[in-house]
Amino acid sequence: MKIIVLGAGKVGKTLIKHMSNEDHDIIVVDQNATKVEEVVNQYDVIGVVGNGGSYDILMEAGAEDANLIICVTTSDELNILAGLMAKKIGTRHTIARVRNPDYSSQRDFMRNQLGFSMIVNPELEAASEICRVLSFPSAVKVDTFSRKKVELAEFFVEDQSHLKGIELNQLHKITKTNILICAVSHTEDVIIPDGNYAIKPGNHLYITGTHRDLSRFCLDIGVITNRIKNVIIVVGGKIAYYLSKQLSTQGIKVKIIENDKNRCQILAEKLPYVTIIHGDGSDDELLNEEGIENTDAVLALTGLDEENIVLSLSAKSLYHKKTIAKVTRMNYTGLSDVLKVDSIVAPKKIVASQIIRYVRAKMTKDHDSAVKTLYKIVDGEVEAVEFKVTEHFNYLQQQDLWLLIIVNGHYFHK
Repeated sequence: MKIIVLGAGKVGKTLIKHMSNEDHDIIVVDQNATKVEEVVNQYDVIGVVGNGGSYDILMEAGAEDANLIICVTTSDELNILAGLMAKKIGTRHTIARVRNPDYSSQRDFMRNQLGFSMIVNPELEAASEICRVLSFPSAVKVDTFSRKKVELAEFFVEDQSHLKGIELNQLHKITKTNILICAVSHTEDVIIPDGNYAIKPGNHLYITGTHRDLSRFCLDIGVITNRIKNVIIVVGGKIAYYLSKQLSTQGIKVKIIENDKNRCQILAEKLPYVTIIHGDGSDDELLNEEGIENTDAVLALTGLDEENIVLSLSAKSLYHKKTIAKVTRMNYTGLSDVLKVDSIVAPKKIVASQIIRYVRAKMTKDHDSAVKTLYKIVDGEVEAVEFKVTEHFNYLQQQDLWLLIIVNGHYFHK
């Protein structure tokens, strides 16, 4: 595929890093000549320096015969304009990153009326991931498949876990739920386990099943699954805004601690059902005054990775609360075990993964129309392919929908 990446920031670089090794012709466009030069020197891509909203620059990048343009600059308006122009010029598919909450209600219009293939919002997607994790307080991360009918939850096996030493073919003795442990990661190793695999402390188990089955599984293995009823969010940015709206619809009480008085006033107007506290979220005295001891989860969503990690560590060690930290630096995302933070959320990584998932699925569909979706899970080490079983399938007679988990050439199906 011929792909134009507009924007050589962190998301753009992450996309280029993954796609440059997948037989794509990639052209990166950015107004910053230094960023373009860095990417061109590091990866096998073509660089174009200039404004991606310019007709001449898009033509120089080859938009007239490109399969896809991915607009991920820091400007929503530029991303929308460039996507529209590229579509008119001849680019088949367009993806735009749009972050402003004022545009969130227009996502369907942009797709259906303006012709965008995909609109991505890092903060909204991060809020959705946090919301899913809070639905399983014992899980590190939760993904959904097959139109949200099936979930994949990541669980960390503690030293005192009931699963310690249990072989997978003996799971039926402690749970009757219809779940599948489709992948296991331990340190840097990722495997597709067979029935003889014995679960060890330190394992990350990736388990597929319906929400009901996963909930029952947690109960069967003695994992506390008390419903989250109230949360404290430190800093009222875009993620806090989107997340508060989602949590409030589920009856979860939300408190936002924000140090900027003007931002507090804006949030109070837009979120009348949320308690807005003006103050420093890192102040232990303030947290105690606001009832952190009676709070089920603390979400550190400031703009500083280190502050989020420290806040989460403090809430975890002092108050034993469910903690989630937002990070920007990609190299922090795999440190939840070391740092003892329950979950780490990286908005840029989430969006990059979604876009790569779209590209991979689109590329696969060109070769096999039965493939519905292709996911990358377990930090990109495992692929999950969702495909339609047709009458041409060699192993089944009836039509069905399968989920195929692939790693290092080995696979399981669900």
